[in-house]
Amino acid sequence: MSRESYRIACIPGDGIGKEVIPAGQTVLEALAAAVGNGPGGFDFRFTKFDWGGDYYRRHGSMMPEAGLDEIRDMDAILFGSAGDPDIADHITLWGLRLKICQGFDQYANVRPTRILPDIDGPLKRCGPKDLDWVIVRENSEGEYAGVGGRVHQGHPIEAATDVSMMTRAGVERIMRFAFALARSRPRKQLTVVTKSNAQRHAMVMWDEIAVQVSREFADVKWDKELVDACTARMVNRPASLDTLVATNLHADILSDLAAALAGSLGIAPTANIDPQRRFPSMFEPIHGSAFDIMGKGLANPIGTFWSASMMLEHLGQPEAARVLMQAIEAVAADPALHPRDLGGKATTAEVTRAVCDRIKQPPDAPSAPPPKGGAAGGRGVRQPVQP
Repeated sequence: MSRESYRIACIPGDGIGKEVIPAGQTVLEALAAAVGNGPGGFDFRFTKFDWGGDYYRRHGSMMPEAGLDEIRDMDAILFGSAGDPDIADHITLWGLRLKICQGFDQYANVRPTRILPDIDGPLKRCGPKDLDWVIVRENSEGEYAGVGGRVHQGHPIEAATDVSMMTRAGVERIMRFAFALARSRPRKQLTVVTKSNAQRHAMVMWDEIAVQVSREFADVKWDKELVDACTARMVNRPASLDTLVATNLHADILSDLAAALAGSLGIAPTANIDPQRRFPSMFEPIHGSAFDIMGKGLANPIGTFWSASMMLEHLGQPEAARVLMQAIEAVAADPALHPRDLGGKATTAEVTRAVCDRIKQPPDAPSAPPPKGGAAGGRGVRQPVQP
Protein backbone atom coordinates (compact mmCIF):
# COMPACT_ATOMS: atom_id res chain seq x y z
CA MET A 1 0.00 0.00 0.00
CA SER A 2 1.21 3.50 -0.76
CA ARG A 3 1.87 6.02 1.97
CA GLU A 4 -0.77 8.73 2.36
CA SER A 5 0.39 12.32 2.63
CA TYR A 6 -2.42 14.51 3.92
CA ARG A 7 -2.44 18.19 3.02
CA ILE A 8 -3.59 20.17 6.05
CA ALA A 9 -4.34 23.89 5.97
CA CYS A 10 -3.38 25.39 9.34
CA ILE A 11 -5.16 28.64 10.17
CA PRO A 12 -4.19 29.71 13.71
CA GLY A 13 -6.31 32.85 13.50
CA ASP A 14 -6.25 35.05 16.59
CA GLY A 15 -5.16 34.98 20.23
CA ILE A 16 -4.27 31.58 21.66
CA GLY A 17 -5.06 30.00 18.30
CA LYS A 18 -1.48 30.96 17.44
CA GLU A 19 -0.30 28.73 20.30
CA VAL A 20 -2.61 25.73 20.18
CA ILE A 21 -2.48 25.12 16.41
CA PRO A 22 1.34 24.77 16.37
CA ALA A 23 0.92 22.43 19.36
CA GLY A 24 -1.58 20.43 17.30
CA GLN A 25 0.90 20.19 14.44
CA THR A 26 3.57 18.94 16.85
CA VAL A 27 1.28 16.20 18.16
CA LEU A 28 0.20 15.16 14.64
CA GLU A 29 3.84 14.93 13.55
CA ALA A 30 4.61 12.73 16.57
CA LEU A 31 1.63 10.57 15.70
CA ALA A 32 2.74 10.20 12.08
CA ALA A 33 6.20 9.15 13.25
CA ALA A 34 4.84 6.62 15.75
CA VAL A 35 1.82 5.21 13.91
CA GLY A 36 2.13 6.28 10.30
CA ASN A 37 5.48 4.74 9.35
CA GLY A 38 5.79 2.01 6.76
CA PRO A 39 3.62 0.87 3.84
CA GLY A 40 0.06 1.99 4.19
CA GLY A 41 1.18 4.68 6.63
CA PHE A 42 0.68 8.41 6.49
CA ASP A 43 2.25 11.77 7.07
CA PHE A 44 1.17 15.38 6.92
CA ARG A 45 2.04 18.37 4.77
CA PHE A 46 1.07 21.48 6.69
CA THR A 47 0.53 24.85 5.05
CA LYS A 48 0.09 27.84 7.34
CA PHE A 49 -2.25 30.71 6.45
CA ASP A 50 -1.84 33.92 8.47
CA TRP A 51 -5.47 34.97 8.17
CA GLY A 52 -7.19 36.71 11.08
CA GLY A 53 -7.04 39.98 12.96
CA ASP A 54 -3.44 40.81 12.06
CA TYR A 55 -4.19 40.15 8.40
CA TYR A 56 -7.22 42.47 8.69
CA ARG A 57 -5.06 45.30 10.04
CA ARG A 58 -2.77 44.96 7.05
CA HIS A 59 -5.32 44.33 4.29
CA GLY A 60 -8.77 45.38 5.52
CA SER A 61 -10.18 41.83 5.37
CA MET A 62 -9.82 38.75 7.53
CA MET A 63 -8.69 36.60 4.60
CA PRO A 64 -8.00 37.15 0.88
CA GLU A 65 -10.97 37.48 -1.43
CA ALA A 66 -9.85 34.31 -3.22
CA GLY A 67 -8.79 32.58 0.01
CA LEU A 68 -11.21 29.69 -0.38
CA ASP A 69 -9.53 28.76 -3.64
CA GLU A 70 -6.18 28.57 -1.84
CA ILE A 71 -7.45 25.85 0.52
CA ARG A 72 -10.10 24.17 -1.63
CA ASP A 73 -7.89 21.18 -2.51
CA MET A 74 -6.63 20.54 1.01
CA ASP A 75 -7.61 17.30 2.75
CA ALA A 76 -8.65 19.11 5.94
CA ILE A 77 -8.37 22.40 7.79
CA LEU A 78 -7.05 22.83 11.34
CA PHE A 79 -8.42 26.12 12.67
CA GLY A 80 -7.55 28.02 15.86
CA SER A 81 -9.90 30.90 16.65
CA ALA A 82 -11.39 34.10 15.28
CA GLY A 83 -11.74 37.10 17.55
CA ASP A 84 -9.79 40.28 18.25
CA PRO A 85 -10.57 42.91 20.90
CA ASP A 86 -9.83 45.70 18.42
CA ILE A 87 -12.10 44.39 15.64
CA ALA A 88 -15.88 44.02 15.82
CA ASP A 89 -16.92 40.43 16.46
CA HIS A 90 -19.23 40.24 13.45
CA ILE A 91 -16.29 41.17 11.20
CA THR A 92 -13.95 38.53 12.62
CA LEU A 93 -16.61 35.80 12.58
CA TRP A 94 -18.19 36.45 9.20
CA GLY A 95 -14.89 37.40 7.61
CA LEU A 96 -13.08 34.17 8.42
CA ARG A 97 -14.70 31.23 10.19
CA LEU A 98 -18.19 31.55 8.75
CA LYS A 99 -16.78 32.44 5.35
CA ILE A 100 -15.03 29.05 5.33
CA CYS A 101 -17.94 27.10 6.85
CA GLN A 102 -20.52 28.51 4.44
CA GLY A 103 -18.18 28.67 1.46
CA PHE A 104 -17.42 24.96 1.79
CA ASP A 105 -20.97 24.01 2.83
CA GLN A 106 -19.74 22.47 6.09
CA TYR A 107 -23.32 22.08 7.23
CA ALA A 108 -22.78 19.54 10.02
CA ASN A 109 -21.05 20.88 13.11
CA VAL A 110 -20.22 17.96 15.43
CA ARG A 111 -19.28 18.58 19.05
CA PRO A 112 -18.59 15.55 21.27
CA THR A 113 -18.60 16.07 25.03
CA ARG A 114 -17.60 13.72 27.80
CA ILE A 115 -15.76 13.90 31.08
CA LEU A 116 -12.12 12.96 30.57
CA PRO A 117 -10.32 10.97 33.30
CA ASP A 118 -9.70 12.89 36.53
CA ILE A 119 -11.26 16.13 35.24
CA ASP A 120 -13.23 17.85 37.98
CA GLY A 121 -16.51 18.89 36.41
CA PRO A 122 -19.13 20.98 38.22
CA LEU A 123 -21.76 18.21 38.31
CA LYS A 124 -20.66 16.45 41.47
CA ARG A 125 -23.27 13.68 41.14
CA CYS A 126 -22.26 12.98 37.54
CA GLY A 127 -19.74 10.35 36.54
CA PRO A 128 -17.98 9.91 33.18
CA LYS A 129 -20.58 7.41 31.99
CA ASP A 130 -23.39 9.85 32.80
CA LEU A 131 -22.09 12.60 30.50
CA ASP A 132 -21.16 11.20 27.11
CA TRP A 133 -22.85 13.32 24.47
CA VAL A 134 -22.39 14.46 20.91
CA ILE A 135 -24.19 17.60 19.75
CA VAL A 136 -24.97 18.01 16.06
CA ARG A 137 -25.36 21.66 15.10
CA GLU A 138 -26.92 22.80 11.85
CA ASN A 139 -24.07 24.93 10.54
CA SER A 140 -25.26 26.65 7.35
CA GLU A 141 -28.56 28.46 7.89
CA GLY A 142 -31.08 29.04 10.69
CA GLU A 143 -30.35 31.96 12.99
CA TYR A 144 -26.91 32.51 11.41
CA ALA A 145 -28.12 32.60 7.81
CA GLY A 146 -26.99 36.21 7.51
CA VAL A 147 -30.38 37.38 6.24
CA GLY A 148 -31.47 40.78 7.55
CA GLY A 149 -30.40 44.39 7.61
CA ARG A 150 -30.50 47.81 9.26
CA VAL A 151 -32.31 50.96 8.22
CA HIS A 152 -32.44 54.55 9.48
CA GLN A 153 -29.22 54.13 11.42
CA GLY A 154 -28.66 56.76 14.07
CA HIS A 155 -32.26 57.94 14.07
CA PRO A 156 -34.98 57.25 16.66
CA ILE A 157 -36.77 55.05 14.13
CA GLU A 158 -33.70 52.86 13.51
CA ALA A 159 -34.60 49.21 12.96
CA ALA A 160 -32.62 46.03 12.52
CA THR A 161 -33.57 42.48 11.59
CA ASP A 162 -31.88 39.09 11.69
CA VAL A 163 -34.04 36.50 9.98
CA SER A 164 -33.76 32.86 10.97
CA MET A 165 -34.13 31.09 7.63
CA MET A 166 -34.57 27.34 7.43
CA THR A 167 -35.03 25.33 4.26
CA ARG A 168 -36.50 21.87 3.88
CA ALA A 169 -33.29 20.71 2.18
CA GLY A 170 -31.13 22.10 5.00
CA VAL A 171 -33.23 20.62 7.79
CA GLU A 172 -33.61 17.23 6.10
CA ARG A 173 -29.88 16.80 5.58
CA ILE A 174 -28.90 17.72 9.16
CA MET A 175 -31.64 15.46 10.54
CA ARG A 176 -30.44 12.53 8.45
CA PHE A 177 -26.87 13.19 9.53
CA ALA A 178 -27.91 13.29 13.20
CA PHE A 179 -30.05 10.15 13.03
CA ALA A 180 -27.22 8.31 11.26
CA LEU A 181 -24.71 9.47 13.87
CA ALA A 182 -27.04 8.40 16.67
CA ARG A 183 -27.44 4.99 14.99
CA SER A 184 -23.64 4.58 14.99
CA ARG A 185 -23.39 5.06 18.76
CA PRO A 186 -24.12 2.29 21.29
CA ARG A 187 -27.33 3.76 22.72
CA LYS A 188 -28.90 4.64 19.33
CA GLN A 189 -30.66 7.58 20.93
CA LEU A 190 -31.35 11.08 19.60
CA THR A 191 -32.89 14.18 21.16
CA VAL A 192 -34.26 16.73 18.70
CA VAL A 193 -34.01 20.18 20.27
CA THR A 194 -36.69 22.68 19.27
CA LYS A 195 -38.52 25.86 20.27
CA SER A 196 -41.70 25.32 18.28
CA ASN A 197 -43.96 26.50 21.11
CA ALA A 198 -42.79 30.09 20.50
CA GLN A 199 -41.23 30.01 17.02
CA ARG A 200 -44.31 28.80 15.20
CA HIS A 201 -43.16 28.66 11.60
CA ALA A 202 -39.58 27.49 10.97
CA MET A 203 -39.34 25.45 14.17
CA VAL A 204 -42.66 23.76 13.49
CA MET A 205 -41.25 22.74 10.10
CA TRP A 206 -38.12 21.52 11.93
CA ASP A 207 -40.30 19.28 14.12
CA GLU A 208 -42.33 17.97 11.19
CA ILE A 209 -39.23 17.06 9.23
CA ALA A 210 -37.79 15.27 12.28
CA VAL A 211 -40.87 13.05 12.37
CA GLN A 212 -40.58 12.33 8.65
CA VAL A 213 -36.86 11.52 8.75
CA SER A 214 -37.27 9.36 11.86
CA ARG A 215 -39.24 6.85 9.79
CA GLU A 216 -36.01 6.05 7.92
CA PHE A 217 -34.32 5.13 11.22
CA ALA A 218 -36.70 2.78 13.00
CA ASP A 219 -33.86 1.46 15.17
CA VAL A 220 -33.09 4.89 16.64
CA LYS A 221 -35.01 5.93 19.75
CA TRP A 222 -35.70 9.64 19.71
CA ASP A 223 -37.49 12.36 21.61
CA LYS A 224 -38.16 16.08 21.31
CA GLU A 225 -37.11 18.70 23.87
CA LEU A 226 -37.61 22.46 24.04
CA VAL A 227 -34.24 24.19 24.13
CA ASP A 228 -34.83 25.91 27.47
CA ALA A 229 -35.92 22.63 29.06
CA CYS A 230 -32.90 20.95 27.49
CA THR A 231 -30.51 23.17 29.45
CA ALA A 232 -32.10 21.98 32.69
CA ARG A 233 -32.05 18.37 31.51
CA MET A 234 -28.32 18.61 30.73
CA VAL A 235 -27.69 19.65 34.32
CA ASN A 236 -30.26 17.58 36.19
CA ARG A 237 -30.45 14.41 34.08
CA PRO A 238 -27.28 14.21 31.98
CA ALA A 239 -27.46 10.42 31.64
CA SER A 240 -30.79 10.75 29.82
CA LEU A 241 -29.05 12.34 26.81
CA ASP A 242 -26.77 10.88 24.17
CA THR A 243 -26.91 12.49 20.70
CA LEU A 244 -28.59 15.87 20.24
CA VAL A 245 -29.44 17.84 17.10
CA ALA A 246 -30.27 21.53 17.22
CA THR A 247 -30.31 24.68 15.13
CA ASN A 248 -27.29 26.89 14.56
CA LEU A 249 -27.94 29.19 17.52
CA HIS A 250 -29.42 26.65 19.91
CA ALA A 251 -26.58 24.16 19.46
CA ASP A 252 -24.01 26.95 19.70
CA ILE A 253 -25.27 27.75 23.19
CA LEU A 254 -25.92 24.17 24.31
CA SER A 255 -22.47 22.97 23.27
CA ASP A 256 -20.73 25.65 25.35
CA LEU A 257 -22.85 24.60 28.32
CA ALA A 258 -21.91 20.98 27.62
CA ALA A 259 -18.20 21.84 27.56
CA ALA A 260 -18.45 23.71 30.85
CA LEU A 261 -20.29 20.78 32.45
CA ALA A 262 -17.51 18.46 31.27
CA GLY A 263 -14.88 20.62 32.96
CA SER A 264 -13.74 23.42 30.66
CA LEU A 265 -14.16 24.95 27.22
CA GLY A 266 -10.42 24.33 26.86
CA ILE A 267 -10.91 20.60 26.26
CA ALA A 268 -13.86 20.81 23.84
CA PRO A 269 -13.44 19.92 20.14
CA THR A 270 -15.44 20.70 17.02
CA ALA A 271 -15.71 19.32 13.50
CA ASN A 272 -17.28 21.38 10.71
CA ILE A 273 -18.14 18.70 8.21
CA ASP A 274 -19.12 18.55 4.57
CA PRO A 275 -20.54 15.01 4.71
CA GLN A 276 -20.57 14.77 0.91
CA ARG A 277 -16.80 15.47 0.91
CA ARG A 278 -16.93 17.94 -1.96
CA PHE A 279 -14.75 20.31 0.07
CA PRO A 280 -12.29 20.02 2.96
CA SER A 281 -13.81 19.85 6.43
CA MET A 282 -12.54 22.04 9.26
CA PHE A 283 -11.58 21.02 12.81
CA GLU A 284 -11.19 23.44 15.70
CA PRO A 285 -11.29 23.83 19.48
CA ILE A 286 -14.26 25.85 20.68
CA HIS A 287 -12.52 27.96 23.33
CA GLY A 288 -12.11 31.16 21.32
CA SER A 289 -9.16 33.53 21.12
CA ALA A 290 -8.74 34.21 24.89
CA PHE A 291 -6.62 37.33 24.46
CA ASP A 292 -6.26 37.64 28.26
CA ILE A 293 -3.84 34.68 28.33
CA MET A 294 -2.32 35.03 24.86
CA GLY A 295 1.46 34.66 24.80
CA LYS A 296 1.69 33.40 28.38
CA GLY A 297 1.92 29.68 27.57
CA LEU A 298 -1.23 28.97 29.58
CA ALA A 299 -3.59 27.86 26.81
CA ASN A 300 -5.04 24.38 27.12
CA PRO A 301 -4.24 22.52 23.88
CA ILE A 302 -6.45 19.49 24.64
CA GLY A 303 -9.38 20.88 22.62
CA THR A 304 -7.09 21.15 19.60
CA PHE A 305 -5.72 17.63 20.11
CA TRP A 306 -9.24 16.17 20.40
CA SER A 307 -10.23 18.07 17.26
CA ALA A 308 -7.19 16.55 15.54
CA SER A 309 -8.39 13.10 16.62
CA MET A 310 -11.75 13.83 14.97
CA MET A 311 -9.87 14.95 11.86
CA LEU A 312 -7.97 11.66 11.73
CA GLU A 313 -11.22 9.72 12.01
CA HIS A 314 -12.66 11.78 9.16
CA LEU A 315 -9.58 11.16 7.02
CA GLY A 316 -9.97 7.42 7.43
CA GLN A 317 -7.31 6.82 10.10
CA PRO A 318 -9.33 5.39 13.02
CA GLU A 319 -6.35 3.65 14.64
CA ALA A 320 -4.34 6.88 14.72
CA ALA A 321 -7.40 8.68 16.10
CA ARG A 322 -7.69 6.05 18.84
CA VAL A 323 -3.99 6.31 19.78
CA LEU A 324 -4.23 10.08 20.02
CA MET A 325 -7.40 9.92 22.12
CA GLN A 326 -5.79 7.42 24.49
CA ALA A 327 -2.81 9.75 24.88
CA ILE A 328 -5.16 12.65 25.65
CA GLU A 329 -6.97 10.58 28.28
CA ALA A 330 -3.71 9.44 29.88
CA VAL A 331 -2.48 13.02 30.20
CA ALA A 332 -5.85 14.26 31.47
CA ALA A 333 -5.70 11.62 34.21
CA ASP A 334 -2.56 13.24 35.67
CA PRO A 335 -3.48 16.33 37.76
CA ALA A 336 0.13 17.52 37.46
CA LEU A 337 -0.54 18.04 33.76
CA HIS A 338 -3.72 20.08 34.14
CA PRO A 339 -3.50 23.63 32.74
CA ARG A 340 -4.90 26.64 34.56
CA ASP A 341 -8.45 26.29 33.21
CA LEU A 342 -8.59 22.85 34.86
CA GLY A 343 -7.23 24.10 38.15
CA GLY A 344 -3.58 23.18 37.51
CA LYS A 345 -0.32 24.89 36.59
CA ALA A 346 0.85 22.97 33.51
CA THR A 347 1.84 25.01 30.48
CA THR A 348 0.82 24.52 26.87
CA ALA A 349 4.30 23.17 26.10
CA GLU A 350 4.23 20.71 29.02
CA VAL A 351 0.85 19.27 28.05
CA THR A 352 1.96 19.01 24.41
CA ARG A 353 5.19 17.26 25.35
CA ALA A 354 3.35 14.83 27.62
CA VAL A 355 0.87 13.87 24.86
CA CYS A 356 3.75 13.37 22.40
CA ASP A 357 5.65 11.22 24.92
CA ARG A 358 2.56 9.08 25.46
CA ILE A 359 2.09 8.63 21.71
CA LYS A 360 5.68 7.41 21.35
CA GLN A 361 5.28 4.68 23.98
CA PRO A 362 4.56 1.05 23.02
CA PRO A 363 0.83 0.24 23.27
CA ASP A 364 0.98 -1.41 26.72
CA ALA A 365 3.79 0.66 28.20
CA PRO A 366 3.22 2.39 31.57
CA SER A 367 2.58 6.11 31.58
CA ALA A 368 5.63 8.33 31.32
CA PRO A 369 6.44 10.52 34.35
CA PRO A 370 5.15 14.06 34.04
CA PRO A 371 7.62 16.71 32.85
CA LYS A 372 9.29 18.97 35.40
CA GLY A 373 7.06 21.78 36.53
CA GLY A 374 4.14 20.19 36.90
CA ALA A 375 -8.99 3.23 5.30
CA ALA A 376 -7.25 6.32 4.34
CA GLY A 377 -7.56 8.48 1.30
CA GLY A 378 -7.93 12.24 1.54
CA ARG A 379 -11.58 12.98 2.00
CA GLY A 380 -12.38 9.28 2.43
CA VAL A 381 -15.76 7.72 2.98
CA ARG A 382 -16.29 7.66 6.76
CA GLN A 383 -18.66 9.93 8.61
CA PRO A 384 -17.21 11.51 11.76
CA VAL A 385 -18.14 9.88 15.03
CA GLN A 386 -16.99 10.60 18.54
CA PRO A 387 -13.48 9.27 19.09
